[in-house]
Amino acid sequence: MRRLVIMGFSGLVTLALVVGLLTAWAVWTYQGPGPAAKGRIHSVVLRRGSGLNEIAAALEKAGVVRSAPVFLAAAQITRAARDLKAGEYEFPSGAPMARVLDDIRAGRVVRHQVTVPEGYTSEMAVELLMKEAALIGEVATPPEGALLPETYDFERGEERAAVLKRMMDARDELLATLWDKRRAGLPIRTPEEAVILASIVEKETGLASERPRVAAAFVNRLNRGIRLQSDPTIIYGITKGRPLGRGIRLSELNAQTPYNTYQIDGLPPTPIANPGRASLAAVLDPPDTTEIFFVADGTGGHVFASTLEEHNRNVARWRLVEQQKAKGTGR
Repeated sequence: MRRLVIMGFSGLVTLALVVGLLTAWAVWTYQGPGPAAKGRIHSVVLRRGSGLNEIAAALEKAGVVRSAPVFLAAAQITRAARDLKAGEYEFPSGAPMARVLDDIRAGRVVRHQVTVPEGYTSEMAVELLMKEAALIGEVATPPEGALLPETYDFERGEERAAVLKRMMDARDELLATLWDKRRAGLPIRTPEEAVILASIVEKETGLASERPRVAAAFVNRLNRGIRLQSDPTIIYGITKGRPLGRGIRLSELNAQTPYNTYQIDGLPPTPIANPGRASLAAVLDPPDTTEIFFVADGTGGHVFASTLEEHNRNVARWRLVEQQKAKGTGR
């Protein structure tokens, strides 16, 4: 009997030691350094609808955690099991399992970005979305001018239509705010007309500092019943906003199209691009000027004028710059 007691006691001590060692190993596995990555980070995609077992197995297979069973136990003990979120994750090499579990519970997924440049047409913006391999689904081209050109975050596996909707909602929100604060006396009857004029301002100059003056010149023209005479509107009527790749021909200048503001009064029927924040703001709150003319100055900007006589002198100087450039290139 004494021997049995001793053996039983020894067995309990051994069992306690084993349990202690296993517990210590589990705690170290949970709180200690995780597996080293081949590069600087571990990447893993947890698909939507994944259960706890699948998530744990995926993390172990990707080398993010050392043990799927320990991850399972940790998720259940910490009550995080029901809060784990699908998505694309990146973890630094050696990240502790505790950090991994916390990130997945909080949904700290990888954020991708897509940038729509100011002045892009809606068709060009959709092409950008279609090139993003991390997005899914087809999307129809929205009306011209319906998007706000900016940088947008998205998650892997997100629908393109959802990202496009954020672009459209952002434009609507901004336009509503600017419209409510618009300057009195503008020759613009609706928010849509503001977008049309802003799109022309956007395409007329690439210099943010010039947009208010360009907007003021166009507003002054509209108020005086003078045609806008904007080259980008002609180009849009020809290519739908794609670069023309050459100068505008006389036949195109005289063409009777709805977008040729050399031939029509007022605004074209739709925007010719998606204007950015600065152009929308400039159109709805332009500076008070008398300028109605502007022409390129040869440095990437424009020179402005209030009278036709002054404008003609500016044009003559620009023609001289063009001639000098042509001589320099041997044309």
